[in-house]
Amino acid sequence: MDVAAFLGRFPPFDDLPPDRLAALADRAELTRFPAATVIVRQGGDPSPGLYVVRDGTVELWDDGRLLDLLGEGEVFGLSAVIDAGPTATVRAHEDATCYLIPPAIAEELVGTAAGRSFVLGTFGERQRRRRETASLVEASATAAPDRRLRPVGELIRRAPVLADPAVPIAEAAALMTAERVSSVLVRVDDGWGIVTDRDLRSKVVAAGLDTATPVSAIASHPVRTVTATTLAGDAIVRMFAEDVHHFPVQDEGGVLLGVVTETDLVDLGEGTPFALRGRIERAPTVAAVAEAGRELPAVVVELVDASADPVDVGRVVALAIDAMTRRLIELAIRELGDAPVPWAWLALGSAARREQALRTDQDHALAIDADQATAAEVDPYFERLATSVTDGLEAAGIARCPGDVMATHPSLRRSVASWSEAMHTWMQDLSPRGSELSSLVYDYRRVAGPLEVEPVLDAVVRDARARPGFLRGLGRRALDLRPPTGFVRDLVVERHGEHAGRLDVKRGGITIIGNLARVYAVASGVTSKGTVERLRTTAGQPLLSRGVADELVEAFHFLWEVRLRHQAEQVRAGAAPDEFLDPSTLGPVARQGLKEAFRVIARAQRELATAMDLRMP
Repeated sequence: MDVAAFLGRFPPFDDLPPDRLAALADRAELTRFPAATVIVRQGGDPSPGLYVVRDGTVELWDDGRLLDLLGEGEVFGLSAVIDAGPTATVRAHEDATCYLIPPAIAEELVGTAAGRSFVLGTFGERQRRRRETASLVEASATAAPDRRLRPVGELIRRAPVLADPAVPIAEAAALMTAERVSSVLVRVDDGWGIVTDRDLRSKVVAAGLDTATPVSAIASHPVRTVTATTLAGDAIVRMFAEDVHHFPVQDEGGVLLGVVTETDLVDLGEGTPFALRGRIERAPTVAAVAEAGRELPAVVVELVDASADPVDVGRVVALAIDAMTRRLIELAIRELGDAPVPWAWLALGSAARREQALRTDQDHALAIDADQATAAEVDPYFERLATSVTDGLEAAGIARCPGDVMATHPSLRRSVASWSEAMHTWMQDLSPRGSELSSLVYDYRRVAGPLEVEPVLDAVVRDARARPGFLRGLGRRALDLRPPTGFVRDLVVERHGEHAGRLDVKRGGITIIGNLARVYAVASGVTSKGTVERLRTTAGQPLLSRGVADELVEAFHFLWEVRLRHQAEQVRAGAAPDEFLDPSTLGPVARQGLKEAFRVIARAQRELATAMDLRMP
């Protein structure tokens, strides 16, 4: 296989056009390293170029710990093209052959969208592997290894139960009863769907559906699966974050091996999100809800220590707060009596996006199914409901919104028609205040209540794409904050005040990506709420190329990783979590990853400004 054909099989080379790939391959130099040769030394001179493993394997060492083995097509030597010394020692594990790409050519390569995304993803993966290695070392030193480090394949109790898609629902339910399982898998289209006991209750019994209907009609598909090698701790987080209760397990070839359930994962220990949610849902009093809610930081710290996906951890926090909110509403209604009209409790902002960290506050509202006169008449009931829930969340450690964006404020308790009218009004208000209100309230999600208000509000969002003045206002808001770029060797930090010398990773990075994603979504008529989902859904649209979308997704994950790691360390030290970290406490991988993440954001802002003809502040 020639050099171009080989490199073209692996990222980031697989995204290059043929002529550029051929030109790069012509400059690649074949180098050989006998076993045990140190190729790059941690903290030493920069690599002489970017290396790509052709055959054999090389070891990645971090402060004397074996971090990883790199094989065919994997890349090392990024210090040749970034402003940093080597962040790990690379040594030939066995006789190895590598292609060496000269720094100038490699620098051009990582300047592409695919290259930048690859570099940032590499930093994130290396940081995650450092933490996983530390966790495994710590676990091996204890008498009782952490059961969350077991692969889920070991938790499978039996083969999966399958049902023909054409069989009646009644027959599938009887099969589940006879086999004593809580789910059956159904072949749907070219994949698998799943029917659970919850589906039977909600989609059949509650909906009055004829049980002679084919079971495929109620199957959820495509079903979310995990591989047998997935660590149980990762599966816990994914299952909770995706709000599902079953994961079919496959081998590496895609063959179904069985199903793991929420119960299987809850049994791994008390410190799981499922166990916490169970305590919240069973809490008999407001005080008991608050007591359970105050356990959330400890659960999050465990997830961070287990190297869970950081964006999934943000969803875990949001879903736990959802559970507290619903239980507090149930307890309040028990005291106040049934609501006089249908209603919906709405999460706003980061809560709606399910992107909440250990430092978070309340943002919520109420929608009421009533005309203006009736809404005013029933408002005292909903004011008491809002007050009870807000007070309960505060007692559980979820601070009140400093801007008073809570359902306790009269302007955030409205009829559905009033919400629709207000959102249209804010669209026409091109002032900074109108843009601020829109950027918050356009992120909404129903948490509780029988009123299906989201279809009405979604229609307003879809209408926004036809209002260029409003879109430009959202675009300007996405440019208001700037990432701390302009550095060469050091990160830009706060210069004054109580946070002097520290870096605000949320304001300087995470918030900006969220603001950018909102613009892309509204301009495309997309009603998705989560930042990653918005970026992926709108990739390839006029305002967002696929390359920039991939870069922003990688940057978002990396910044969340750094943010949660910082907050977890504060919680362990008994301090209140905040968004300000000291760059001097970061390792070289995190420091360089932050720099690249901020550069990615700055590039995305410049591209948005050009596309919307906006002036950068």
